[in-house]
Amino acid sequence: MKIQSLRGMPDFFPDDLKKWHMLERMLVQAFDAFNIQEIRTPLLESTDLFDRSVGNSSDIVNKELYSFLDRNQESVSLRPEGSASVIRAIIQKKQEHEKHKLWYQGPMFRYERPQKGRFRQFHQAGVEYLGYEEGLSEYEIISLVLKINEQLGITNYTLKINHLGDEESKENFCQALKDFFKPHIAELHEKDIARLNTNPLRVLDSKEQATQLLLEEAPNFDDFISDRSKALLKDISKHFSDRCNIIIDPALVRGLDYYTGLVFEVVSDELGAQDAFLGGGRYDHLSQELGGKNMHAIGFAIGLERIVELMQIKATNPRIKVALIIVDEQDHQKTYKIAHDLREANIEITLDAFLSNSSLKSQLRRANNSQCNFAIIIGSQERDTDQFIWKDLSDQGDQKTLGFKELVTLYKNL
Repeated sequence: MKIQSLRGMPDFFPDDLKKWHMLERMLVQAFDAFNIQEIRTPLLESTDLFDRSVGNSSDIVNKELYSFLDRNQESVSLRPEGSASVIRAIIQKKQEHEKHKLWYQGPMFRYERPQKGRFRQFHQAGVEYLGYEEGLSEYEIISLVLKINEQLGITNYTLKINHLGDEESKENFCQALKDFFKPHIAELHEKDIARLNTNPLRVLDSKEQATQLLLEEAPNFDDFISDRSKALLKDISKHFSDRCNIIIDPALVRGLDYYTGLVFEVVSDELGAQDAFLGGGRYDHLSQELGGKNMHAIGFAIGLERIVELMQIKATNPRIKVALIIVDEQDHQKTYKIAHDLREANIEITLDAFLSNSSLKSQLRRANNSQCNFAIIIGSQERDTDQFIWKDLSDQGDQKTLGFKELVTLYKNL
């Protein structure tokens, strides 16, 4: 039997990755423009990290963690998201008192039903602003989100924002929700009953039609949050309304328990049912939940599989590409040295050495199919006289014979 890849864990081939490489380069450019530094954390963490950070009301902890016991019988999990690992790393280094602007990128894992826009191994890039209080950081984070979309040519999207209030208003609203749903418990799905007991805000995000009908008569969060929180929402909406389609969505709560304050999500109707490709918010209490000191925090994560679908920038290869074509039987050591010296002369050029003795015609066809700009042809005659044919593979098709020093000079100055 042939061994197949695990369900929901796709392979990426060179043609698939051209767009990914462009996306990654453009994200790094955006992060550099905002002076955000990279951090790398392990794929594997203690399961307790996600139990304590993500929250028991989340489907991630309840049924989506890839967890197993290691040889010491300790429960470990593949990371389902990036923020918890970043905060764990900062606490471990005792750096909660410092300010940090950090970004990360890499695979995440969730055991969920694979469908369009969802995979069991998926990829995220994320940004975390740590040590920054509510205020200017919200505006800079949203400015970065809009800059990323602009660079990638994404114009058809909506930015949804909401505010989860301070601790007092959040607690009062949650209690009001519990009181409202108490007479209607029999009408609720068991999943929503569990949410009501662990994190009532998650009920607002329910996909159950019966729950949504009841929510039309439920208490409104807007009646509980402070005037300061409302003012921040309105000001952000006003400030960015000329740059993107932005709406205040009172039902937006995000899927993780650690969010506080501003939350936001970027959606596009081009993605179908799974329409969100970026989301985040403020999470000021996560550091304390994980045993660290009090630390303000706000951030977001980008679903790379989804944003690749939306990118309107065509993947291009700006590097000059040269084919090294070997015709007839060659002195392999000498041919290798020629390739080595050329690459040393100009590392910015891609030199594709065709390790083949097939006909010149077939190798030139391969060079054209590989979108090479030029070809260096070495035949037995050229090898014996230290001469090389330099061929332009554009429509002009010019070619000339060069000595090795002339070839290196030309190659160096391309």
